[in-house]
Amino acid sequence: REHPSRTLVVIKRVSRTPRDRTTSRLDAEVRVGAEAGTGETVVLRLYGEVVHHAQSVVLPLLLPDAPTVVWWPVDAPLDPAQDPLGALAQRRVTDTYATEQPVQELEARAAAYSPGDTDLSWTRITPWRSMLAAALDQVDCKVTSVGVEGEEFNPSCELLAMWLADRLGVPVRRTLSTGPGLTSVRLETDCGPIVLDRADGTLATLSIQGQPDRAVALKRRETSELIAEELRRLDPDDTYAAALKFGVDRLGDAAAQEAPADPAAAEPVKPVKKAAPARKAAAKKAPAKKAATK
Repeated sequence: REHPSRTLVVIKRVSRTPRDRTTSRLDAEVRVGAEAGTGETVVLRLYGEVVHHAQSVVLPLLLPDAPTVVWWPVDAPLDPAQDPLGALAQRRVTDTYATEQPVQELEARAAAYSPGDTDLSWTRITPWRSMLAAALDQVDCKVTSVGVEGEEFNPSCELLAMWLADRLGVPVRRTLSTGPGLTSVRLETDCGPIVLDRADGTLATLSIQGQPDRAVALKRRETSELIAEELRRLDPDDTYAAALKFGVDRLGDAAAQEAPADPAAAEPVKPVKKAAPARKAAAKKAPAKKAATK
């Protein structure tokens, strides 16, 4: 409702028989009024050969001179900018959290990054980044190391760790917790630790040496809120690009550079590259692709 737009929902149907694969069909449904919010929604169901030409179906429906955003809730292409639908857009939104191997997916996103790409796993940590930046503005201290704690199969944790490592230029240690999501960030400084801890996914505690602890709202947001945030900016996100390209593997290398003498304590925690649990919330009845023109 924050962004009046024409939303095109593209659903590619799988043909069950060889005959169906050679027969093209397009079903379209137009939704307006309260059901479509402040804009209009067109649901396109593609069958047969037309599945491979979705861009030809979408292009005539785009609003002229209006920015275009493509969002893949699931099954995003390896290179969004080279995808026929992605090539139509100024911004391309993916979600590595909805994949089976989020950490490997981050590496693939970094290798194929083009200006205009972004990911909802990055959008999820906007409040964390804002809170940590504000905390550092309150003190005149040098950060010496960082610890990021969160779920094992959560790419937002990796992105936050890479952002901190890239911006602060200090070793960042990634440790695991039971969640939900990100649970804690600890900044070690030469004048005491700064800790942002969220145990329940809703309310966090900010602790700064020499100051009383403060409770801050840091709730886990719905997908609609994340998309609304992404639609507020349509220019390339250079900060996301720098964090993404920093590299997941370099986190462990940075932690090892200043490891303590005890080998057991020195070993950096690296995410295990195995299939993550199914992302039921992310994939539940989600359409294949969405293209929104603002």
